Amino acid sequence: MTTAIVWFRRDLRLTDNPALELALRDHARILPLYIHAPHEESPWEPGAASCWWLHHSLTALQRDLRVRGVELQVRAGDSLAVLQELLHVSGADAVYWNRLYEPSVIARDKHIKQQLKEQGCDAHSSNANLLIEPWEISTGQGGPYRVFTPYWRNARARLEPRPPAAAPAQIAATAINDVADLDDLALLPRIPWDTGFHAAWQPGEAGAAEALDDFCDAALRGYAERRDFPAEVGTSRLSPHLHFGEISPQQVYWKLEELGRERGKGLREAGEPFLRELGWREFSHHLLYHFPQTPQRNLNPRFDTFEWREADPAQLAAWQRGRTGLPIVDAGMRELWHTGWMHNRVRMLVASFLCKNLRMHWSHGARWFWDTLVDADLANNTQGWQWTAGTGADAAPYFRIFNPVTQGERFDADGAYVKRWVPELSRHAFKSVHSPWKQPDLLARSGYPEPIVDLAESRESALQAYKDK
Repeated sequence: MTTAIVWFRRDLRLTDNPALELALRDHARILPLYIHAPHEESPWEPGAASCWWLHHSLTALQRDLRVRGVELQVRAGDSLAVLQELLHVSGADAVYWNRLYEPSVIARDKHIKQQLKEQGCDAHSSNANLLIEPWEISTGQGGPYRVFTPYWRNARARLEPRPPAAAPAQIAATAINDVADLDDLALLPRIPWDTGFHAAWQPGEAGAAEALDDFCDAALRGYAERRDFPAEVGTSRLSPHLHFGEISPQQVYWKLEELGRERGKGLREAGEPFLRELGWREFSHHLLYHFPQTPQRNLNPRFDTFEWREADPAQLAAWQRGRTGLPIVDAGMRELWHTGWMHNRVRMLVASFLCKNLRMHWSHGARWFWDTLVDADLANNTQGWQWTAGTGADAAPYFRIFNPVTQGERFDADGAYVKRWVPELSRHAFKSVHSPWKQPDLLARSGYPEPIVDLAESRESALQAYKDK
C-alpha cells in the first residue's frame, strides 16, 4: 500500500484541491503536511496580519482533516529537509503540492522537485489557485501582456467552468506520533491587537464558502453599481480566502455559472463584472510571473529617475495610523488597522494620497499593506500600488490624482463610512464631513487633526515633479 505526502501551502481546503485529489487517486494512504518556512519567501515573509489569518486557517484545516480520520502534520524549518525526513519516517514515495507564483517560491519549488526526483521520489505540482496559468497566455508577438483589457479578452475566451471536486469523506492516514502544535509556530500576536479581526472574519474553508454564499445572495445582483461605495455591503470580501486557497477561483466561477443557469440571464450578466475582478487577480499573477523584479522596482523604468520625496517619518506615521486630516483617507487606514482589510476604492485613494500628495515612493505603502492586510498577496499588492503610482502595467497615469474630498462626497455622500471609522467627526454637525477644516471651531472641538498637506498645493507640486522628470 503506497503512501503520499500532500504538502499544503496556500491551498488550505479539501474541496477542489488538485494535489489532494491526485494523491488520493493514486495512493492508499495520505500524510497531510504543512511546513512553516517564512525565510524561504524572503524578502516578502508573511506580515503580522497574514500570520494571524494563517494560524486560524490552519486550525480550521486541522479540524476538517481530523473529522476525516487524518492528522495534519505541522513542521517548521527548511522545506526540503522536512520533506526528506518525513519521506523516510513515513515510507512515502511521492509528494504532491499545488503551485505558488512568487519568484522566491518558484525557485525553491523547482529545486525541491529536482532534488526529490533525483532521490527516486515522485514529485507532482498542480494548478489550484488560478483560472489560467501565467505562462498560458501571450500577446500576438509571443510576449506577456502589459494592458489588462486585451489580456482579459484573451483569457475570458479560454475560460471553461467545471464543477469542483468534492472534499473526500474519509482519508486513510499514515500514523506519525510526533504531531506539532500550531501554537509552536508563534503566528498569533503577543500583544492582542486582533480583536477587530475576530469580529470581521471567519478564516477557513467553511468561512470562505459562507462568504461566497452571502455575497451571491446579498450583493452580486447590484455589484457593478454598488462596489465603489465603502459604507455598503457591495463587495465579496473573498480576497483573503482566495489568497490562502480556502476557496478556488474555479469554485467561484462555477458558482456564478450555476446561479446564471438557475436564476436567468439577469444574474448571469450581473456576475460578469465580478468575474472581471477575478481577471485582475489573474492579470496581477501574469505580471508578477513575467516581471519578477516588480515587487522591488518600477515596471516602467521612466520612473527610476522620478524625484520622489524622502519619506518624512511624521507624515508617514500619520498616514499609517489614520491621522492625516483627510477623512476618507483616515477612515480607510483605520479600517485597515482594525480589521486587516480595506475597501478597494479606498485603497486607491490612500495610495494616491501617499504617492502623489505626499510624493513618497509606492514601496513605503506596499510594505505597510503587506504587514497589515489579511489578504496581503504579492501579485495583487505590487500591481495595485504600481497601478496607482503610475509606474506599472496598464497604470493610471501619474497625473491622475484622486481628490479625497470629491471622492468622499461621491462615494460616501452621507459620510457613513467616515463617521464609522473616524468617530470624532460624528459628534459635531459639520456641513461636510469630508472637509471639516472649513469649520475650524468645530474641528478644534472634535480633536481631529488639520490636514498634514494642502491638497491643491501638493497636487501642483506632484504635477510639476512629473513634468520635470
